[in-house]
Amino acid sequence: MLTKVIKQLNLRINIFTFKLPLIHTSMKKILLLFVTAFMFFSLNAQKFDKLAKTPPMGWNSWNKFHCDVSETLIMQAADVMISSGMKDAGYEYIVIDDCWQISRDENGEIVADKDRFPHGMKYVADYVHSKGLKFGIYSSAGTVTCQRRPGGFGHEYQDARTYALYGVDYLKYDWCGSTTQDAKSSYTNMRNALYAAGRPIVFSICEWGQSKPWEWAGDVGHLWRTTGDIGDNWNSMIDIFNRQKDLSRYAGPGGWNDPDMLEVGNGGMTTEEYKTHFSLWCILASPLMAGNDLANMTPETKSILMNNEMIAVNQDTLGIQATCYRDNGDYQIWVKGLSNNEKAICLLNKSDEKKSVLVDFNLLVQIRTMTRRFRPPSGSTGFGGFGAPGAAVTPGAPGAPGAPGAPAGAVPAGQRGGTPLTLANYRIRDLWEHKDLVLKETSIYVDLPPHSVKVYRFIRK
Repeated sequence: MLTKVIKQLNLRINIFTFKLPLIHTSMKKILLLFVTAFMFFSLNAQKFDKLAKTPPMGWNSWNKFHCDVSETLIMQAADVMISSGMKDAGYEYIVIDDCWQISRDENGEIVADKDRFPHGMKYVADYVHSKGLKFGIYSSAGTVTCQRRPGGFGHEYQDARTYALYGVDYLKYDWCGSTTQDAKSSYTNMRNALYAAGRPIVFSICEWGQSKPWEWAGDVGHLWRTTGDIGDNWNSMIDIFNRQKDLSRYAGPGGWNDPDMLEVGNGGMTTEEYKTHFSLWCILASPLMAGNDLANMTPETKSILMNNEMIAVNQDTLGIQATCYRDNGDYQIWVKGLSNNEKAICLLNKSDEKKSVLVDFNLLVQIRTMTRRFRPPSGSTGFGGFGAPGAAVTPGAPGAPGAPGAPAGAVPAGQRGGTPLTLANYRIRDLWEHKDLVLKETSIYVDLPPHSVKVYRFIRK
C-alpha cells in the first residue's frame, strides 16, 4: 500500500513540477522525501495496543493532595503501596497529577518544580520502578493545565520525548487551557507523539466526556473520561455512575470508559457508600485509581480497596462492562459477564431508605450477557448493548430490544439458542461477605441498607 502511495505522490509531484518548471530536480526529491515520510508516519501512527488489556489499577495524587505534591509524597506512596498489600492486590501505577511542573526553559523543555522535586522526575520514576511499580505523570492538551502550569499544546512531540526519557509509563492528559481546539485531533496528535517517542505509555484521555470520546477514543487512548470530575460525596458519585448506563458497548480490552478516580477513604462518604462506590466501579470495568492518603488508611478503607474478589470481577479478561438488567428507579440490577461463562450480579439500592427485595436466583442465572465488546464506528447506533454482534433475538419477544420492559444490555438465554443455564451449574458467592450462599429456595429476600449494594458472583462448578 505504501509503494502505491509513493507512486501516486511521485506522479503528482511530476505533474506539479511540469506546471512549475522552475522547481529544481533536487527540490523535487526533497519534497518527495518529506511527503513520503509524512505519509509513512501517518499510516503507521497508532497507540500502543498491548497495554491496558484489563482496566489500569493504581493511585493518583489529585483527589486527596491536589497541588500539595512532592517527591517525598510520591516515593512514600510507592513504599506504602508495597507495605499495605495494594501491589499484591493488583495496583501498579503511581501517578502524580497537576503541579509537578512549573515552567519551560529557553528551549521549550518542561521544567519540574525544583523546590518540590529537587532531584527531578527521572529520579522519582526510577524510585517507583525500583519498587516493581510503574510511574505516571500529568499534563493537559491546552496551553496551560487546570492549575495554570504549562500545558502540552504545541510541545506534544517534545514533551513525549521528555516523558520517555523520564521513564513514564502512564500519561493523564487533561483538557484545561484548550480553546477552539478539536478534541479528537488534539488527543490524536499526542498519541502520535507518544508513539514516535517509542516508550509504551498508557494514554489516559481526560476530556470530561464533552465530545463523546467513547465514540472515537478507542483508537487514540487506553481510557477516556466520560464525565466531569468526581466529588467525595454520594450525589456526585451516583450521578457519574448513572451516566455510564449506555456506554458498555464502547469498552473492552485496551480501551475503557473512565468515570474518574476513586474517592474511597477520603472522608466524604460512609463506609457503606464507599463499598457501593468501589463495587460500581468494579462492575463497570472502570480503571481503579485510588485517590486517598495511602499512608493513613483505616482498616475499613483497606478492606474496600483490597477486596480481592471484587477486584477479580473488575480485572476479568473478557473486559465486559456491566449493563443494567432491571431499573426500578431507586432499585437496579446490574449484570457483568465474566470468563468461563460466569457472571457478576449487582443489586443496587440508590434510595435513602432500607429495601427488602425478593431476588429470584433462578431467573438471574439464565441471563445471557454480552460475550464481547462491540464498538460501532463513529456515528453508528450500534447494538445498544444487546448481546454480541449477530446474535439472534426475536423482535418483540419479552426482553428483546424495543419490547416492553426490555432489560438494557442482557438477554435471557432462551432467546439466543443453546441450553439454558441452571442453578445446578453454579455456586453463588457473596463478594462482600466472602462466603457462598446456601439456598433452600431459588428466591430469597435480600435486605439492602440505604445507598448499598449486594454483589454476587455465579461461579461455575
